[in-house]
Amino acid sequence: MLFAFRKNEPHTQKPVDWASEYECSEKRREFLLSATRTLLQCIRQFALDIRELNSFEFQTGLAELAESMGSEEKLSRIHARFQGHAQGIGEFAEKQKNYLRERETEFKAIIDILTKAMVAQDCENREFNRGILEQSQRLEEMTRLDDIKRLKQTLLLEVEQLQAAVREKETRDSETIETLSRQVTTLNSELKSVRNESERDGLTGVLNRRAFDRYINDLVARNTMKHQDVALLMMDIDDFKRINDTYGHQAGDRVLVSMANKFRQAVRSDDLIARYGGEEFAIILPGASLRNGIKKGKQICDLVASARYLLEGMPPADALSLTMSIGVSACQKGDSATALICRADKALYLAKCSGKNRVRSEKDCT
Repeated sequence: MLFAFRKNEPHTQKPVDWASEYECSEKRREFLLSATRTLLQCIRQFALDIRELNSFEFQTGLAELAESMGSEEKLSRIHARFQGHAQGIGEFAEKQKNYLRERETEFKAIIDILTKAMVAQDCENREFNRGILEQSQRLEEMTRLDDIKRLKQTLLLEVEQLQAAVREKETRDSETIETLSRQVTTLNSELKSVRNESERDGLTGVLNRRAFDRYINDLVARNTMKHQDVALLMMDIDDFKRINDTYGHQAGDRVLVSMANKFRQAVRSDDLIARYGGEEFAIILPGASLRNGIKKGKQICDLVASARYLLEGMPPADALSLTMSIGVSACQKGDSATALICRADKALYLAKCSGKNRVRSEKDCT
């Protein structure tokens, strides 16, 4: 162990334990690095998956920044990259805030239209009721007429006017109700569209990470009351970084879209496909046992590996062959969503380490 004395101080001073100082400094550095990565991940979670805002590119940039924080690059380069992203984070937050403000304004305008329509309808009803009241008063006055013939003629005229007023009111009400119905239908459609957009990955169209987390947490929570089989597949495209490095990120994006389409071919309508992050996908199989989950994983592996993928401008002879590594877990009694995902992740890691292009389950990890 190395010791040293501070300069210009008597030798009676307590020596500095440089090894302990270095260890403390390293622990502080590791903590700050972990905290920075955690904050970047939190920012990614707050970014809504909205196509108009290029959310996917923003989230991908943050993921790459978090990954580079622990690299061996020069500090100046890491600092420059961080500064560039720091400005981008502020700009994205402002764009997202403006986007939500505009949508809020649009919905307020629709609500205002509906409110005015209901107020107008209420005013019209009061006017109609006033007209009926006046006619009833005239009918009451007619009862005082002595001439039966005049009474009959006057009564028939009032009845005709009353019938005409009722028919006119029915027509106006029908038109008003039809208009309101169309506006409500439009509002419901827009709300459904916004809800679906907030749950979808902007690139592939499958569920995003936020929707996946919400769904699997709800599913596992319901499972504590009434158990049913649920299998989870965590899937990762093998050597995806090589595709990005060789052909560019746009080519990588097309591969991700193609993978999502392959998964749709392999699952049932009740199964849920989600983009978990980067090139990693997840599939939730309600009603499937671990054995069925493994079987489905092998089907997907074979489906992906048997296809060839042509990028734009690529000759057929150079078509890409891709593979998937898949980890499978199944919901157990008293399980939590975190534990279910963790077991599938461990199985996925084992599939990667044992050669890729294969399926491993939570049983293989024990």
